[in-house]
Amino acid sequence: MFRTLPPSLLSGVAALALLVACAAPPPATQPPSGAQPQAEPIKIGALYGVTGGMSSIDAPGLNGMKLAAKQINAAGGVLGRPIELIAIDGKTDQTATTNAASEMINVHKVVAIGGLNDSTFALAAGPIAQKAGIPFVTAGATLPTLPEQVGDYFFMAPFGDDAQAYAIADYAIDDLKAKTAYMLVDQAYDFTTALARFFKERFVGRGGTIVLEDIYRSGDTDFSAQIAKVKALNPPPDVLFISAVPSEAGITTKQFREAGLTQPILSGDGFDTPLIAEVAGDLADEVYFSTHAGLDNPDPKVQAFVKAYTEEYGRPPENAFAALGYDTLNLIADAIKRAGSTDPKAIRDALAATQNFNAVTGMITYQPGQRKPDKPVSIIKVQDGKYSFVKEVKP
Repeated sequence: MFRTLPPSLLSGVAALALLVACAAPPPATQPPSGAQPQAEPIKIGALYGVTGGMSSIDAPGLNGMKLAAKQINAAGGVLGRPIELIAIDGKTDQTATTNAASEMINVHKVVAIGGLNDSTFALAAGPIAQKAGIPFVTAGATLPTLPEQVGDYFFMAPFGDDAQAYAIADYAIDDLKAKTAYMLVDQAYDFTTALARFFKERFVGRGGTIVLEDIYRSGDTDFSAQIAKVKALNPPPDVLFISAVPSEAGITTKQFREAGLTQPILSGDGFDTPLIAEVAGDLADEVYFSTHAGLDNPDPKVQAFVKAYTEEYGRPPENAFAALGYDTLNLIADAIKRAGSTDPKAIRDALAATQNFNAVTGMITYQPGQRKPDKPVSIIKVQDGKYSFVKEVKP
């Protein structure tokens, strides 16, 4: 027999039913037929100073690493697992850089770290990775003694400052026919002081004369005192060698040119920054620097990278540091593949055994006991704010 319940009792039953329904576990979900469970990612640190004075070279470097990760994952990953980049901004600050390295290792459990384009910051972060037994591949820090200073878990993707300083000194003598040079050196960085030392060694060793050496401190914005000394030289020097980090490359070029100094300006890869053209504009002419790749080099591997980067970011690579970031992650991924393992020591051993790795910025081989490659050096000319590949110099 069916009876209608009173309204008060009906509301109580409804509430109880609702409570039971909410407390019940959700129905189990099954993956679609034929789907495979997602493999655990391989975490790799991407440590750059994407803000601050190194941003014009470090931000492109990080983009290069991201592009490499995307391509690797699209091709199936490494050891059947995707690459996950752990990118933390070192803020062009030594403390922030060391903290970022520690976080990558201790919190995110990365199996390797790549990045950093300046030796001072590599010397800050490298020892942390070394102590933890995590391989660290610097993308663009070029102090040639870095591997020995940091330890056996530290590797360089680029050539050393000795190679690039010798290359630009040779270019000054052989191609520009320079016999005398003025030198201006930022005293704040290991990179700038080393680059200047090697340039002087090579230039003088080949019969050139340094007519004046002057200094400044990173962050200076007025170079009128240094310029006055150059203008007082009689006869004037044939070339001006400026050893600077990217943040000062544009402003030094602009002020020297505004003062009427028209000699060729020479430097290393600290000048491989859009800031020369952006700050100096039409005054950015007769500037020559050594770097890791000429992005208008017709080499097919270079042009394939330029095409992929342009498609990914809607603009061409800003400088060779984008290519170095790309090479760095591919080098680490190649080592993991050859190791057949994500164990950091196995990755380190595979990196040390790298032979003839065909990178955008040149072939990478580590000789026994060495963790710095011998790679070709590209000479770039800036004329009217336009950057062009001049020649490649092999060590």
